[in-house]
Amino acid sequence: MGPAGLHERAREFFDFFAGNLIAHFRAEEEVLFPYLREVAPESGPMIDELIQDHEQIRATAPKLEAAAASAKLIFDLGDLLERHIRKEERELFPLFKQHADPEKAEAIGAAMKKIVAPDTAGKG
Repeated sequence: MGPAGLHERAREFFDFFAGNLIAHFRAEEEVLFPYLREVAPESGPMIDELIQDHEQIRATAPKLEAAAASAKLIFDLGDLLERHIRKEERELFPLFKQHADPEKAEAIGAAMKKIVAPDTAGKG
């Protein structure tokens, strides 16, 4: 992949970060993580690790806007995001399902949706 291709991949990742991940991370940190810390104190170390991932992605993603974003930077950031998602899918979400009754799960989902998609929250 040449410089133009790298720049395009970097732009795609940054656009995804700006358009989706910023709000998603905020929703997790403001709604989901505090709830899990309360009902499942054993989740603390995992949540701390997930927050560290968020911070690392937030700190690194803006570097993708630089014209000289390297293939290694793009790969490393993509790899971190992939591992982060897998941890959520395999550990965080099952723990949430274990501790949240359907009514509470719906309330948490609605609160997160207000952050992630405020224009559509409460519609449909």
